[in-house]
Amino acid sequence: MSDIEPTQTAPASPKKTKPKSKWRWLRWFIWFNVFIGFILLPVIAVIFYAVTIYPTLPDPAELKDVSYQVPLRIVTEDDKLISEIGIKKRIPLQYHQIPERMTQAIIASEDENFFEHGGVDYKGLSRAVFELVTTGEKQSGGSTITMQVARNFYLSKEKTYLRKLNEIMLSYKIESELSKQEILALYLNKIFLGHRSYGVAAAALTYYGIPITELSLDEFAMIAGLPKAPSAFNPITNPTRAILRRNYVLRRMHELNFITQEEMLTAQTVEVHARRNGTVVDVRANYVAEMARAFALKNFGDEALQNGLTIVTTINSQFQAQANTAIQQGLQEYERRHGYRGAIQTLDIVALENTKELLNALQSISNFGDLIVGVVTGFKQTDTYVLLENGQKVTIDFKSMTWAAPYKNVNRIGKKPQKPQNVLAIGDVIYLQHLDNQWQLAQDPKIESSLISINANDGAIHALVGGFDYFRSKFNRVTQGKRQVGSNIKPFVYSAALNKGMTAATTINDAPVVFHDRNLEDMWRPENYSGRFHGPTRLRMALAFSRNLVSIRLLRELGIANTANYLNRFGFPMEEIDKHRNLSLALGSVEFTPLQLVTAYATFANTGYKVAPYLIKEVRDYNGDIIYQAEPKIACRNSQCIEGDERNALRIINPLNAYIMTSILQDVINIGSGKKAKALKRLDIAGKTGTTNDQKDAWFSGYNPNIVTTVWAGFDRPSTLGRSEVGGRAALPIWMNYMKEALKNEPNESIKRPAGLVNIQIDPETGEAVPPETDGAIFELFRKKYAPEVPKISQKQIEFITDELFE
Repeated sequence: MSDIEPTQTAPASPKKTKPKSKWRWLRWFIWFNVFIGFILLPVIAVIFYAVTIYPTLPDPAELKDVSYQVPLRIVTEDDKLISEIGIKKRIPLQYHQIPERMTQAIIASEDENFFEHGGVDYKGLSRAVFELVTTGEKQSGGSTITMQVARNFYLSKEKTYLRKLNEIMLSYKIESELSKQEILALYLNKIFLGHRSYGVAAAALTYYGIPITELSLDEFAMIAGLPKAPSAFNPITNPTRAILRRNYVLRRMHELNFITQEEMLTAQTVEVHARRNGTVVDVRANYVAEMARAFALKNFGDEALQNGLTIVTTINSQFQAQANTAIQQGLQEYERRHGYRGAIQTLDIVALENTKELLNALQSISNFGDLIVGVVTGFKQTDTYVLLENGQKVTIDFKSMTWAAPYKNVNRIGKKPQKPQNVLAIGDVIYLQHLDNQWQLAQDPKIESSLISINANDGAIHALVGGFDYFRSKFNRVTQGKRQVGSNIKPFVYSAALNKGMTAATTINDAPVVFHDRNLEDMWRPENYSGRFHGPTRLRMALAFSRNLVSIRLLRELGIANTANYLNRFGFPMEEIDKHRNLSLALGSVEFTPLQLVTAYATFANTGYKVAPYLIKEVRDYNGDIIYQAEPKIACRNSQCIEGDERNALRIINPLNAYIMTSILQDVINIGSGKKAKALKRLDIAGKTGTTNDQKDAWFSGYNPNIVTTVWAGFDRPSTLGRSEVGGRAALPIWMNYMKEALKNEPNESIKRPAGLVNIQIDPETGEAVPPETDGAIFELFRKKYAPEVPKISQKQIEFITDELFE
């Protein structure tokens, strides 16, 4: 055996196996999720979006013919604005109508790259996302103007990724269909800018009360700052933040080289001066506006207030303005006749020291009509110093204040003032009226009045005032105010007498009488207003001087039933007439509206035709196309009328009847109860006063051949106006004040006399015809059919001869 031991080999270490399968599965899992999450799912989402959602997106081509929610416009016949009514105030403009400064300001504040990007500004969008991620707050907007157009016109305000995607896709579609100018115009007309104003043109009027073309640079910038947050940056409710936003817009305009540094600095120094302005109307006619609104809703539904309709009324702007003035001045004249009721309130003298708070206090007090609020700040001799609510300082001359004796009641006033301190004291808050080129003391009238004026030939309403001020009382006294009409009814009773064959020379005894009328309680002892009696009186004189007893006897002779039917011809409702089927009907116990009265008087003015009052001339849609046209019946007063034309108004009385009635009603003005109207120096006017028991209602209805006007005055709750406040005093001056303007362009010539009438001399006491050249005789109008035979010797001469024979 060998001494050498065999070498022992060390055992081999076990071989390490790599976990290939584990990593392979992990890598496969990761890549699978990447594929699913970043490739497959997006592709599926895109396909799903493209197949199901994208086709449902609106077609931006529709924006070329977009319809905005535009308020209802109400205008006069001569296109003067009366009112705009609607939830949203908007004045759509074409791009070329928008001032360049406005577009520059908007681009600077909302989308500086607007003219470069294709609808989406990815740089701006990325910046907004980065700011949101890093700060947790949205610092700047990522939406372009195009994206805002897409959102405002088509999408909801919910904040979801799908809506944002739709917004982006719509933006591209919009950019492919519309020009940049069209997109910008859509945006500037659509955006909400606070205080119910949509679009920049409406905002200019709301905040500054002027058209957008008249805005200054600082005002453009202020409006351009509003889209981001109309409430937070509102110059009226939040002026501090508003000025910061405005200055930011100006700075951005400078950075974009839209304005110079000097222009920027100058505009930034301007203080906030925005204030809320209502729609700038050309003529005040709020009762008309409400009637037009009701017409629009009835005929075109609720959408009428947002479809941009224009209602053209029959109102004449000059006539309406004069009607407003006539009512306001007439009621102030009544107030001055009955004394001063005192200051609205009296402020502590300490309150006069803080002008800002003082003006706020004055502006918080309601004022109506043409009245303005002021506070007495001092006196100097016969002058009174007053600070008006608008900050203006004025002086009241004591000569215009001498009427202001203390009011006691409608029939009594106190001692006449000798100096201004007898009427006012420092701190007194008062109403003032600018009249006769000076400020005068006034007061909010307790009395009310209404006026309605129409075209006699077709019923078109020229002017309508339903009360002293619509915002004090929305009750329309022209259409809703049924009041006793008093002597305003008498002409229709007298017309009925002519229709039965009587004449203007027919005599009725004006003497005391007691009636036992079964339709009236107990006995009735009517009287004339004067309390006097005049014996046998010709119908002409009886109506001219409004003799009550003659009218009552006349009605009894005609018969109540026949007269009631005759009154109904003129449009007076039989339902109301039936309530007064007694002799009080002759004195106007019936209750009618001013509208019903003026309609009836139009028949006398137009020679006998019945016309229907109408207010709406036509209605135009947003594009200016006429969608409604009035078709009134027209009084056929000339030889050119076509017999049987369906547009001819119905004749309800003979033209000779109408002419004789007009001649009598002219005597009301020439010699009777309406003779104040002679001051108008017109040859063509006629009318009638009206006063009810205890002077609770005062009326005057009058006309020329083309214009008919009725005025009423009284308290809403019937009570006496005062012993002397008859129709000729309380209502006639208002009628005159209006008609002097309404008749300016009417030829001042005698009313054309129809054929079939003759002038015959009569005895003014008996009404009987007398021979020619009889002393004291007067001429009277007769229809040939009812003309008396002219005697060769008068009745008086016969009586004289008889007396001579038997002496």
